[in-house]
Amino acid sequence: QVQLVESGGGLVQAGGSLRLSCAASGGTASSYIMGWFRQAPGKDREFVARITFRLPVTDYADSVKDRFTISRDNAKNTVYLQMNSLKPEDTAVYYCNARTLSGATDYWGQGTQVTVSS
Repeated sequence: QVQLVESGGGLVQAGGSLRLSCAASGGTASSYIMGWFRQAPGKDREFVARITFRLPVTDYADSVKDRFTISRDNAKNTVYLQMNSLKPEDTAVYYCNARTLSGATDYWGQGTQVTVSS
């Protein structure tokens, strides 16, 4: 079992930047497929980005590609999401996710609010 704690959310103007952090405990982040999801009011939770263990292969939703960057620091058991050129439509609660290699189990953080003003 791994516990996830997100931080770094807040209010930012359109075009600005934020960096989200996800600290993992009770395990190592490198033992899981780590990712970020978000959920806006009245919308389904959607995939944002993911990063694999060992060889750090990354994947992004089309809506954030070239603006967001996911990275990991294995020594600190921490995953980051650098968000640049933020848009009002990026406003959502952002959740850190850890998926077991089998894909059978997902662990979730409590979420952190990101609000982008126009």
